[in-house]
Amino acid sequence: MIMVSSCLLGFDCKYNGENNENEQVLQLFERMQLIPVCPESLAELPTPRPPAEIQGGDGSDVLAGEAKVVDKQNRDLTSEFIEGAYQALQQARANGANLAILKARSPSCANKQIYAGKFNGELKEGLGVTAALFEKNGIQVYSEEEINEVLKKI
Repeated sequence: MIMVSSCLLGFDCKYNGENNENEQVLQLFERMQLIPVCPESLAELPTPRPPAEIQGGDGSDVLAGEAKVVDKQNRDLTSEFIEGAYQALQQARANGANLAILKARSPSCANKQIYAGKFNGELKEGLGVTAALFEKNGIQVYSEEEINEVLKKI
């Protein structure tokens, strides 16, 4: 089983109420069973909602209590992002998933780069909260930009 960010499958759960539908991910969905997951929806954050970024580190630091997730209105959403990550992990475990395709640059799902926490489009190296929790628990995380690497694994 492969966990996949719901927005990549066309679900309108992105912060702005839209999706990030990805043709390659949809084609993969036709070939095998994928489990859609949106940690932010699992945490019952509304859609649409103000954008959120990690400040003071990355998702690993958020899980360690050393960084926080805030939205553009400066509301602290750290507990919601952690809750969503743990619910996503619970779904992954229940479905026997050991691999995930998650949305690049997302504060929940990013596996290589996240926004720098300044809401100016700047990027920094790091994981999103859910991606960090998945990797900590042995689930390999790829982004939609790495579909070719995923195809080699399955």
